[in-house]
Amino acid sequence: MYVGRIERLLAYYSPLPMCIVNAQGKVTRASKKIAEVFKYDGIVDYDIFALTGIKMPEFVKAAENEDSLYIQRNDRTFRIGCGFLGGRDGEEEGSREDVSIILHFTDVTDYEELKERYKDDRVYMMLVNVDNFDELIAGSSDDQDSSVRVSIDKLIRGWAASMEAMIVRYRDNMYELAITHRNYEALVEDKFSILDSARQIESPTDFPVTLSIGLGVGKDSLIKLDDYAQEALDMALGRGGDQAVIKEGRSFEYYGGRTQSVEKSNKGKSRIIGHALATLMDQSSRIFIMGHKNPDMDSFGAAIGVSRLAKSVGKDAYIVLGEYNETMIDMVADAKKTGEYQFVTGERALELVEDNSLVIVVDTHRRMLVESAELIEKIERLAIIDHHRKAEDAFTNPSLSYLESYASSASELVAEILQYRLDKKALSKFEADALMAGIMLDTNRFAVKAGVRTFEAASWLRRSGADLSRVRSYFQESPESFINRANGIVNAKILDGGIAMSICGGQTINTQIVNSQVADELLTIKGTVASFVAGRNEDGVTVVSARSLGDMNVQTIMEHFGGGGHMNTAGTKTYLSPEEILAQIEEYIKTTETTQ
Repeated sequence: MYVGRIERLLAYYSPLPMCIVNAQGKVTRASKKIAEVFKYDGIVDYDIFALTGIKMPEFVKAAENEDSLYIQRNDRTFRIGCGFLGGRDGEEEGSREDVSIILHFTDVTDYEELKERYKDDRVYMMLVNVDNFDELIAGSSDDQDSSVRVSIDKLIRGWAASMEAMIVRYRDNMYELAITHRNYEALVEDKFSILDSARQIESPTDFPVTLSIGLGVGKDSLIKLDDYAQEALDMALGRGGDQAVIKEGRSFEYYGGRTQSVEKSNKGKSRIIGHALATLMDQSSRIFIMGHKNPDMDSFGAAIGVSRLAKSVGKDAYIVLGEYNETMIDMVADAKKTGEYQFVTGERALELVEDNSLVIVVDTHRRMLVESAELIEKIERLAIIDHHRKAEDAFTNPSLSYLESYASSASELVAEILQYRLDKKALSKFEADALMAGIMLDTNRFAVKAGVRTFEAASWLRRSGADLSRVRSYFQESPESFINRANGIVNAKILDGGIAMSICGGQTINTQIVNSQVADELLTIKGTVASFVAGRNEDGVTVVSARSLGDMNVQTIMEHFGGGGHMNTAGTKTYLSPEEILAQIEEYIKTTETTQ
């Protein structure tokens, strides 16, 4: 009786549209102003779900949490305030089914429109870089130079105008844009089609015009958004260019990345890096060099080359070496026979660290892959030499970073540095062999990703004493590995579209190497455009090797499954079985645009 009177009073005197709903979801009372929300003669006995599209448990939850709900009616937006009527607090669970809920409707249309307008008009910062601009212009005549410049500028400015963006060109190859959130959403939906448009520009060079885009978004200040845009652009360039990267807070999102990195003709950066690295070494009390876990010939060869650079400035260096597979046994044994190099474990390296130490990481730039992450944490000064496309978990703020995704291998980058830092014949024959082996491994013996500078580095190593017969001996394998590789090739299946997949048997430390060899071999089958090979390593973890002839970006595919690499060469590790991961890769390829 008392509750009923309260309901009548609330319904009569409420200055807002209001109704009361019983536990069964039926409207028992409603104020006259409820007609502003529901255009009916009366809503008493109506079901609240039919009126609002909101189920009764959601109203109960909102009342318990003192939250609001929202509905759209009559081109207006209403906020619904929810509360219990009839002593909800402190009651037993079983007695709550008879409690009514009172709903107040507040017209917040103007507020919501203002909030939406504020969201739509939020400004984000974007940087657009014309990749390899110097190479484009250098390969053009005066008339072609003007045509290329005008075409690029017209494309970018037209694109900016379509988004109503402010645009400034502050270098020949660099633009900065300010866009709104409204146009950002359209840009994401469009998937940065300007990347495709840029590649259609006619160029006198043997490579297309490509753009790298860095976009900073979020609720931060313009200064912070500009920093985000620069970080995103650095990530796009570090991953080879021809792509857009969005940075919001700590997360990155990627679009594009369909073409190979273009080899730079100017070797000036190698000279600068070599000088800077030699200076860092000279200023360090102790030098540690390390590659990735389970090193291959490229990682080891690059470490050996950097060790020679340290000797050239009168410093001894420690090479951090852990477990390695059978393909490295002969090379490591030959290195130890020379007596020229100091090999230490990660644990021993930690004991040797001094205040002014330097650690140089080769053939990786990711914390999760290095031989000793603890060593990185203990030593402040870090230098990186790597040829892989930049990943999100890259080391931050290194003292020196030389990431060049166009390069075939870390050994190629180190060989170039040594050319400008060493006197003639300063490189030992073993060091020349080790660097040559690293280049040959990552290029599949000059069949993949071998550019002009790759052959120039190989020629210099050959003149420095590299013996191809000795290098070839490092690639010999055990009978067991040979049989596993042969079985992997025999058991391969070719899917529609030229996708080859296979599973390698065995469970050894050499599984990753065998997978890579099988994946390379499968690409020699006519009609094959990409290959994926999986097998379990000695720890029972499934490792996957992915290869492509260029029509499919295997890097983005492997990144989806937690890995990475290059457009033509990539891989990942997973706790899924080989069968499961290959099935998921097959499904991902079917549902995702991965070709150029």
